[in-house]
Amino acid sequence: MSGPSPTTPWTRWLLPAQSAPLRRDVLRSGVGGLLGILVTGLVGVLAIGEVGDLPWIVAPMGASAVLLYAVPASPLAQPWSVIGGNTVSALVGLAGARFIGWAPLSVAAAVGAAVSLMALLRCLHPPGGACALTAALAPASIVDRGFTFAFWPVGLGSVVMVVTAIAFHSLGGRRYPHVTTVAPDSPASAAGVDAGDVAAAMARLDQGIDIAPADVVALIRDAEARVLQRRIGGLTCRDLMVTDVATVNAHESLYRVRLLIEQRRVKALPVVDDDRRVIGILSIVDVFNQDPADLSTVESLMVTDVETLSADAPVTDLVDLMVHRGRRHVPVVEDDGLLVGLVTRAELIEVLHRLLLEEGLDQGQRPSEA
Repeated sequence: MSGPSPTTPWTRWLLPAQSAPLRRDVLRSGVGGLLGILVTGLVGVLAIGEVGDLPWIVAPMGASAVLLYAVPASPLAQPWSVIGGNTVSALVGLAGARFIGWAPLSVAAAVGAAVSLMALLRCLHPPGGACALTAALAPASIVDRGFTFAFWPVGLGSVVMVVTAIAFHSLGGRRYPHVTTVAPDSPASAAGVDAGDVAAAMARLDQGIDIAPADVVALIRDAEARVLQRRIGGLTCRDLMVTDVATVNAHESLYRVRLLIEQRRVKALPVVDDDRRVIGILSIVDVFNQDPADLSTVESLMVTDVETLSADAPVTDLVDLMVHRGRRHVPVVEDDGLLVGLVTRAELIEVLHRLLLEEGLDQGQRPSEA
């Protein structure tokens, strides 16, 4: 009789489901785990000592180390999940040991209640189940101390593990705690996929997927940017920008600004200093909403929260600023910070339309169909 086919479900279940990690990630995870447990152990020895009823470290810290250093972006590895999940679970386990006499029922009730409580408090952390089990099986000498064990060494160890992870990832150039870079209420969400759409899709799958909806949105937008970059090739801001840019300084009157806007027929004016460095921007809406008799200066009305781009920045950076962050006018600067041009949405739309048209022609479509 022949063996099972390589494509049978049984075979697929036995094969690794995770993608192969990069070597640097393997090394970083291992070194992080070593340092995390070493520091936690040293603090435990100094705080509790090696002699006595209370252990200076508990086994679930090893499981926490796996999450903190191998998958630090996971919601299960964030500070509140680690500290809250472990501590709350240990409290539940001690309560089970104290109030339920029969050990099998005590450990089962402790783990079950810990899982539910962690989910309710939004601090789900798998090692928390081990903390509950460890506490429920603790010897009478520890149980008789009340709830001390939950805070010392479980709570203390969890805090030290998190602090060590923050320092380790910071030194290694990796961000922890993980904060999603794309806001759920981005201006682009009205026209595209947002965190609410992803959350609804995840709920329909009903699989308990271990990733935040906003992180999925960030991945989608990053993939979209890569597709756009592949299609537009090497286009940069220098290729799109208008170089004949009308500018004003912060001390000019709004009366002169009105005249300049009418003469140049522009919708925004970069505000520059004496060295031609951008310090703000002034829009036509802000200017003409003011009383014509107002003798105020540009400084009183300009927006100082202005983002610039390098002339050599890819067009995808413009898309991010204009579509995802709602910027209508983006000043372009050289490496020394001096203003050299301005890009508006009109220039960006023109380029994207031309690319769409060319792509449609390449695929045999008529211009009107593109």
